[in-house]
Amino acid sequence: MSQTTGASYASAGVDIEAGDRAVELMKEWVKKTQRPEVLGGLGGFAGYFDASALKRYERPLLASATDGVGTKVDIARQMGVYDTIGRDLVAMVMDDIVVSGAEPLFMTDYICVGKVHPERVAAIVKGIAEGCVLAGCALVGGETAEHPGLLGPDDFDVAGAGTGVVEYDRLLGSDRIRTGDAVIAMASSGLHSNGYSLVRHVVFDRAGMALDQQVEEFGRTLGEELLEPTKIYSLDCLALTRTTEVHAFSHITGGGLAANLARVIPDGLHAVVDRSTWTPGAVFDLVGTAGQVERLELEKTLNMGVGMMAVVPAESVDAALTTLADRGVDAWVAGEITERGDKATGAELIGDYAK
Repeated sequence: MSQTTGASYASAGVDIEAGDRAVELMKEWVKKTQRPEVLGGLGGFAGYFDASALKRYERPLLASATDGVGTKVDIARQMGVYDTIGRDLVAMVMDDIVVSGAEPLFMTDYICVGKVHPERVAAIVKGIAEGCVLAGCALVGGETAEHPGLLGPDDFDVAGAGTGVVEYDRLLGSDRIRTGDAVIAMASSGLHSNGYSLVRHVVFDRAGMALDQQVEEFGRTLGEELLEPTKIYSLDCLALTRTTEVHAFSHITGGGLAANLARVIPDGLHAVVDRSTWTPGAVFDLVGTAGQVERLELEKTLNMGVGMMAVVPAESVDAALTTLADRGVDAWVAGEITERGDKATGAELIGDYAK
């Protein structure tokens, strides 16, 4: 009589022991993000944050956001480099939160893989933890899900959610913006984490470039340039709110500079940004040239060298630029707020980029 072996979770492709190993490897990195308000450790069913810390606020508003890093994860997969993509994730979540003037408090992550490679998962979490340190928030928990049959053994994706807090009467936004305000641009570290579907189509499908190809303008390989982590501005923005008056921030992500800036411009006013105040990095020129992408298409897809913008009163410009310079942030006055007049949108770019 033949003997058959029953089905199991392992035979279906899920390795629980590998998952447990990944948790052990990531613990040291999660610990580095802890704030005094965090209770418990990694491995519970939920993360805990002591809300009594919010008693110092008169009327605390909780700000929350969730995001991912899009198809940039495919560059990480092809490069076999997994310890930077987490910084992109934190930037995409926490820099949305800080736009309101909120202090980042804590974050959770979700990592979905075709097969759990413990060291790979731990490397991803290492990047998330490093990003949390740069943003000043705690990583209080997360989930690693193994999806065999839906994802290939080397495929993965990451997403995260975060929470911050801001005092009600210090909430930043469009209602504070006035005619004559200055628009300050903060330089991006590169492409950040948006537009990679276009970028990948251009550099791989149209230009036939390889990730290990040296690019003179970059001073490194194409892959290294494409994998450059997104700059995290959270603590820089908070420093601005402490040292000078700020009316609004705009995180320049999907949709480009004009569309994201327009999101914080009130009805009746208009933001005019002068391209001649900066020169986009070489990677933007490469994408435009290699793909014969028109400038307006580039601008509504990529950040064009600006990752965050601050709208401040004209009298606050010097203090704002000094604060950012002291923190090592490349920043400049890029435009101003005017009456809308017959303008159809809340923000526009004028002129040509500086050479």
